[in-house]
Amino acid sequence: MVELKTNTSIDAMHAAGQVVGRALTAVRRAADVGVSLLELDELAREVLREAGASSPFLGYRPSFAPTPFPAVICASVNDAIVHGIPTRYRLRDGDLVSIDCGAILDGWAGDSAISFTVGRPRPADVRLVETAERALAAGIEAAVVGNRIGDIAHAVGRVCRTAGYGIPDGFGGHGVGRHMHEDPEVPNEGRPGRGLPLRPGMVLAIEPMLIASGKDAYYAAGDGWTLRTADGSRAAHVEHTVAVTDSGPRILTAREAP
Repeated sequence: MVELKTNTSIDAMHAAGQVVGRALTAVRRAADVGVSLLELDELAREVLREAGASSPFLGYRPSFAPTPFPAVICASVNDAIVHGIPTRYRLRDGDLVSIDCGAILDGWAGDSAISFTVGRPRPADVRLVETAERALAAGIEAAVVGNRIGDIAHAVGRVCRTAGYGIPDGFGGHGVGRHMHEDPEVPNEGRPGRGLPLRPGMVLAIEPMLIASGKDAYYAAGDGWTLRTADGSRAAHVEHTVAVTDSGPRILTAREAP
């Protein structure tokens, strides 16, 4: 069931989204060679604490997970696509990092993700991240009243496939509201004009996931959470929580430049 949010509710979700944005900005600024993923997680925890927000990630245990998630961010490095658990791993020169973060504030959720390079970037990684951001922008642009879920999926997928990148099957965006994951599903590839009509008050997480090799295959790592590319190629993941309104898409998780 898809819940349509009121303008007041969307404003409250924007407040939650701004907490997520501040956490991601802080993590991005702190991420440098030698910094551990656990240190980045602690920094995000502090941002949430200062805002009076809680984490929808911490303790989350969907049906596929062997254990509850132990952190407030997902930290996925190099060949990890999504759901990476923060560890003592210290960032190295040239790493490609994706950070996903959520917040619950006054009962409403925000969810967003960024990808970036550490130290001296590889040109191929820069292109991958830039393409992921273009795919996200295309998906957001399609999130307008009168379109359908398939229009968002098609917009995202077209950017990814045209650039020669793979898309992990079965993973994509979702509705957001009182909970981090709500209906509807928002695939990263699809046919335009198909799927649920977009109506004012729908709030969606749009989140492209790209595999550099152009192949779609992935596997679940031994921790039961991290998804890795099957061929060891690098991956990028970006995301915004977006409200569908009569005046166009409204990004609820906008953040400052790093």
